Amino acid sequence: MMAVVIAAVVSLVVALLGTPMFIRYLVKQGYGQFIRDDGPTSHHTKRGTPTMGGAVIILATVIAYAVAHLVTWQSPTASGVLVLFLMVGLGAVGFADDYIKISKQRSLGLKSGEKLIGQTLVGVTFAVLALQFPNDALRRPASTSISFVRDTALDLAFAGPLIGLILFVLWANLMIAGTSNGVNLTDGLDGLATGSSVMVFGAYVVISIWQFNQNCQTSPGANCYDVRDPLDLAVVAAAGTGACFGFLWWNASPAKIFMGDTGSLALGGALAGLAILSRTELLIVILGGLFVTITLSVIIQVASFKSTGKRVFRMAPLQHHFELLGWQEVTIVIRFWIVAGLFVALGLAIFYAEWVVGAP
Repeated sequence: MMAVVIAAVVSLVVALLGTPMFIRYLVKQGYGQFIRDDGPTSHHTKRGTPTMGGAVIILATVIAYAVAHLVTWQSPTASGVLVLFLMVGLGAVGFADDYIKISKQRSLGLKSGEKLIGQTLVGVTFAVLALQFPNDALRRPASTSISFVRDTALDLAFAGPLIGLILFVLWANLMIAGTSNGVNLTDGLDGLATGSSVMVFGAYVVISIWQFNQNCQTSPGANCYDVRDPLDLAVVAAAGTGACFGFLWWNASPAKIFMGDTGSLALGGALAGLAILSRTELLIVILGGLFVTITLSVIIQVASFKSTGKRVFRMAPLQHHFELLGWQEVTIVIRFWIVAGLFVALGLAIFYAEWVVGAP
């Protein structure tokens, strides 16, 4: 359990102290954010603000994970390393996208096809590896069964292992794409995505520690959790929580730095990885309810415009709709944080209620 605390503290310190150093480097290099002309006019004052700050979040998380294991003399697990791989891999795709934007001073970075290929390569690799590495109890990081708060009876391997692998890869990539793009769409106002991510990462610290205490490998029972490495997932989640907290100090309004696609894709990927490996795949829809709501606003806007020629919102994603209604940016961020917190509270309540109801 000490590793969880160490990871949180180290990542917080690294992000808190490392971010201003990174800001100075980016300013020196002239790597500032390009602001689209079709966005809210109030955002034009943000032009030139350093971006790609997500690199600090990734670095702080990885360093904290490594330090936690070195101090406690615990070996890294397949589950922990896989989540970090997904975070770093998607962060690299986002970094390439951000770098092209700032180097060429345009709103388009990687082409949509190039970005999708990068995300898919990382996602497929993660999904295939997640079904490998059985431990002494023959438990693997992931399962082909669809999960809510634990594995359900719906098994993607209903027609054999090969079909199960193919369907699981598709399912995992759908989750990864949905979560990473959801965080990406939420990252439109100072501190909004970072603060919301803190809450979901924090929820996974609680969930993973609970799963560790009620794990089938150490505490067999009718309602135990069949998760391979729950404590190490808690270490990763704690590292992500601390890193986001430290970065938020500099990302809060008025932001001194933006996370960019580097951060949003990485954070979304890490959350998807935690959901898949903690066997809470559908629960992430509730825990990350704010991300889902904002994503749905974009889908509704596009579908309505294409089918009727009319827009439901003044601008999508949803946070920009409220900007055009005259709400102050800080007001929107705080109120959306409240909504994010309510979704997290609901998700944790459902997780705990399921255990209480099923407890012998």
